[in-house]
Amino acid sequence: MNSKKRKRSLEPYLWLLPSILLIGIFVVFPIIIVFRLSFSEISKAGIVGGFAGLDNYKEAVSLPAFPTVMKNTFWWVLSVVGLSTLLGFIAALLLNQKFKGRKIARSILIFPWATSLVIQASVWNYIIKYEYGSLNNVLLNLGIIRQAVNWRSSYQIEFVWECAVGIFVTIPFVTFCVLSGLQSIDEALYESATVDGAGFWHKLFSITLPLVRPSLSVSTVLNIIYVFNSFPIVYTMTKGAPANKTDTMITFLYMLNFYDRKKGPANALSVIGFLILCFCAGIYMITVMRKEEETL
Repeated sequence: MNSKKRKRSLEPYLWLLPSILLIGIFVVFPIIIVFRLSFSEISKAGIVGGFAGLDNYKEAVSLPAFPTVMKNTFWWVLSVVGLSTLLGFIAALLLNQKFKGRKIARSILIFPWATSLVIQASVWNYIIKYEYGSLNNVLLNLGIIRQAVNWRSSYQIEFVWECAVGIFVTIPFVTFCVLSGLQSIDEALYESATVDGAGFWHKLFSITLPLVRPSLSVSTVLNIIYVFNSFPIVYTMTKGAPANKTDTMITFLYMLNFYDRKKGPANALSVIGFLILCFCAGIYMITVMRKEEETL
């Protein structure tokens, strides 16, 4: 009997063992390697030397472009995650309603998320071209503008376009996360609220938001991680030009590693980014868990 109980208690861990091994090999082990490299001397040829202490971190933080890159990363994550969550939530509410062509609308919405980010960024690069961009052609043909507009006249505007593309490709992910939560809500709750005289806003804040909060929490945390680590959009559209003014941390450390051959500071920036993500995700999850405990 004891042996059977032991087998039953070990069985779940045996089923989880392949996943644990994969996570250990492809996630934990690379993180440990990056941490080790960030404290090591690394030549431009990639040869790892002795222990360097905090020299790589000091060099990374003292780089002239570092403050600009950190500011860009903050606004990039805040704008893309914030606006895509808001617009995705609104889109989920609309797609949860019953109307003709709802399945087609849902299928169309998923296209930006299903398409490669490099392709998306390349298409938007073509759309906003000054000489032959389709945006200028459409606006000229409609008579909205009289001459072509340079949609990339400054690095600030280019950065805004990067954020806009990031929002555009992220909305479908949030929409379907929220939509899955909306479809799990019992219709009887809304019917009871209607009988009691509750309006749209009262239902939204008293029923919809509390019950969809777990889905929103998951989508927000994953969005913070994905957007922070997003490389293709920024690199394809601007490559951080001019002079790292449109770089985020991921594209900056990539250029630092493979173009400037400063591998030590690049690894240090990777660790800094990892710690920032852990901190943000931890704070967010603690806040959400406290709110859920208060509602119980």
